[in-house]
Amino acid sequence: MKRFFLSLLGLAVIVVLGTQLWFLGQVLYLRAYNPQNTAFMERSRQHGTVQYLWRDYDQIATDLKRAVLVSEDARFVEHIGFDWRGIRHAIERNRKAGRPVAGGSTITQQLAKNLFLNSDRSYWRKGQEALIALMLEATMSKQRILELYLNTAQWGNRIFGAEAAARHYFGISAASLGPAQAAQLAAMLPRPSYYDVRGVTDYVHQRTQWIQNQLPLVALPDRS
Repeated sequence: MKRFFLSLLGLAVIVVLGTQLWFLGQVLYLRAYNPQNTAFMERSRQHGTVQYLWRDYDQIATDLKRAVLVSEDARFVEHIGFDWRGIRHAIERNRKAGRPVAGGSTITQQLAKNLFLNSDRSYWRKGQEALIALMLEATMSKQRILELYLNTAQWGNRIFGAEAAARHYFGISAASLGPAQAAQLAAMLPRPSYYDVRGVTDYVHQRTQWIQNQLPLVALPDRS
């Protein structure tokens, strides 16, 4: 019996290591090549055609880069995949609310989830997300991580990436977005499908104004 359990343990270790090596291989591939698909896109395709157009970093408006950092991860250039202050703040907000109202995930963590995982709240998913985030931070520049995020984030019903979002909501390219438009897109990120249907709610309008006011204060990653 002991030998049986040791065999099972060994098999489990091999499966886990194999899974992590597969994820690492995918991350290394994305250092140089742009994704044609993501886990979230694949699920969206079950319900219809996905809108997705890749745009290189320099083809996306600087205001959108700043707006997304303001809204989602203001300390992006400083952390190594995890914002511990943000996590503590999220825990405190959730405790006061008595339910999950804040996640505390960085852009790197969100990218890991968008590319490979799902939106489940299980401990396994969060643990795997953390491991992939470390892989991303260890192998890619901050600029590449932000470029991938801006191109794969969901911005509406089957709408992925900054270019598709700019065309869908404003009829322009991602390069042409102005400060107010960029701030509005960033304000929609937490609930993109909901706001795609409901439009600009009072919350989105107020959040847009706040994000736009913060744009000059956020630092963008350099090319290193």
